[in-house]
Amino acid sequence: MKLLVSALENSANIHLKYLLEELGDDIELEGIFSSEFAQPIVDMRSNAIMGIGAAIKKIPFFLKLADRMLEAAESADKVLLMDSSGFNLPLARKIKKSYPDKEIIYYILPQAWAWRRSRIEKLTRYCDRLCSILPFESSYYPEGSPIEYVGHPLLDEIELFKDEPPEKRERIAFLPGSRRSEIVSLMPHYRELRKRLDIKEALLVIPEYFCEEEISSLYGDLSAFKISHDAKTALYRSDFAFICSGTATLESALTGTPFVLSYIAKKFDYMIASRVVKLEYIGLANIFSSHFQGRSMHPELIQERVDAKNLLEAYEKMDTVRFAADVKALRNYLKHGSARRVAEIIMRG
Repeated sequence: MKLLVSALENSANIHLKYLLEELGDDIELEGIFSSEFAQPIVDMRSNAIMGIGAAIKKIPFFLKLADRMLEAAESADKVLLMDSSGFNLPLARKIKKSYPDKEIIYYILPQAWAWRRSRIEKLTRYCDRLCSILPFESSYYPEGSPIEYVGHPLLDEIELFKDEPPEKRERIAFLPGSRRSEIVSLMPHYRELRKRLDIKEALLVIPEYFCEEEISSLYGDLSAFKISHDAKTALYRSDFAFICSGTATLESALTGTPFVLSYIAKKFDYMIASRVVKLEYIGLANIFSSHFQGRSMHPELIQERVDAKNLLEAYEKMDTVRFAADVKALRNYLKHGSARRVAEIIMRG
C-alpha cells in the first residue's frame, strides 16, 4: 500500500514511528515526515514555526508544498494527515476535491472542541475517518460523524512509569519546548530557577535536530545543566520537571513525574488566542482531569506569571502524593494506546 503522509510536527513523527511498527513492511511512504522513515518531500521537524507573524511569512512555502502533496496524492492508495490543521485541513479539501474517492484519514485531530468549531464541519466533509485521541472529543461532533476514540499514542510510547511519588527531589528535568520562540522565552527563567534550586542534577532536554550553533544561540549558558536528547528517559529519571506547554506535559503526567507547566507566547498571539480559546487550562493533563474529576492535576504559569520566583513557589507547594493518585486515574481514563487501532483502520480495505 502506498500511503501519503503529512506529519509536520516533531511530536507527530514520534507517533508515526509507533504506527509504522504496527503497519509492518507492506507500506510505501511518501509525503512530509521524518527522514528516518524514508525519503520525504521535506522533513519539517527542525523548521517548526510559532506565531501569526512567522506563519504569514511562510505562506508561499506552504502553498507550494501543498501543491506537491496534491500531485503525490494521485498515486497514493490512502492519505494520512497528522495534527497541524493549519496545513492539513486545507490539504484535505484540495485532495478530496481532486480525488473524491481517495480515502483520507486524520489522526491527531485539530482541537476544534476548544476553538474554531467550524472546523468540525470541514473535517467531516473532507475526511473519511477521524481518529480521536481524546475520550471526550466525539461528543462535540454531530451524530453519525466518522470519528472514533482510538486510544492515546503516549500509552504506546511510554514504557516506564512510576506509581509512587518521589521520596526526594534530587534530579529535576527542564523542557523549554521544541520551537525556537518557546526556548528563547523560557530559558532565562529556567537558568535563574536552576540557581535557586538545591539539587544534585538538572537535566535539560534539547531536541536532537538542533545543531551546536543553534543550541548556543537559543539556550545560552548551559554550564549548570546536563544535556539530554531523550525526553522520556529524562522525565522517568527525574523527581520533578518544569515543562513548556505541549505534549511533554501529558508525557510527564503519564510517566508519573510531577511538574509545573510554564508558557510565554508573543503578546499579540496571546491576545488573539485568549479571545478565541475559552479553556480553563492549557495543559493536556489538566484538560483531561477537568473532564473526569473536575479539577486540575498540576500548576500552570502563563505569560507574566512566569518567573523564577513563581516557578519555585509552585514547585515547593505542589502536592506530589495527590499527583501520583491522579496519574493512576488518568491512565485508566485514557485506557490504551492508539497505534494498533489506527493501523487497523489504515489497512482496512
